[in-house]
Amino acid sequence: MIWAWITATALLVCLLAALGVIAYLRARQHLQDQQIALITRHTQEVQHIYQQMRGWRHDYRNHIQTMKAYRALGQNELLDEYLQKLDEDLTVIDPIIKSGNLTADAVLNSKLSVARYQGVQIHAKAQLPESIPISQVELCVILGNLMDNAVEACLRCPEPDDRFLRLYLCIRQRQFYLSITNSSPSRPQKRAGFYVSARGAGHGLGLMRVRQTVKKLGGYIEQADEDGVFTTELLIPI
Repeated sequence: MIWAWITATALLVCLLAALGVIAYLRARQHLQDQQIALITRHTQEVQHIYQQMRGWRHDYRNHIQTMKAYRALGQNELLDEYLQKLDEDLTVIDPIIKSGNLTADAVLNSKLSVARYQGVQIHAKAQLPESIPISQVELCVILGNLMDNAVEACLRCPEPDDRFLRLYLCIRQRQFYLSITNSSPSRPQKRAGFYVSARGAGHGLGLMRVRQTVKKLGGYIEQADEDGVFTTELLIPI
């Protein structure tokens, strides 16, 4: 009887341990899938900008020939109009951020370019060292998710003139400092003291990943909303 009880207990312990391992592996795989999806999305956005730049370079000779033809024909008004269109075209693909850090620039420029193309007023300033003790994946998680949320909030504003995004990024007193202020059409909801996604249940994993990453790095994140404006600030010691 005792041996049967010991055997049953041992089997139960093994079963619970196996279930725990399965749950851990599933959670780990889910996290890896999220990271891969995030990096893939950022890569696609950067590739989109790169393709625009390649397209402009490909047409460079044609642009020169067209402008020479206008000049030769004395069509100065058409030449000015053509130059204006070229300037607007270059503005779309010109990097908004040149912080000095390749990963930060790639992520931020991809997000900011999309936002500006959709009419969001952008005010951005960033200055970082070429190398910082935050991995590319961690930087991608933090910047990518916070920028996605900020741009989405801007685009929900019914009036295009009300859409704005201000970003400031630097190293301040040996700490990685990030500030994002954006317009928001309504006050975001909170759950257990934390802001949750306006898209409803099943969303908000990105913001959770940001909090987890900042906490793992020993940092601090603060978010607040007031009068149609949402602000995120974070500090990470480096």
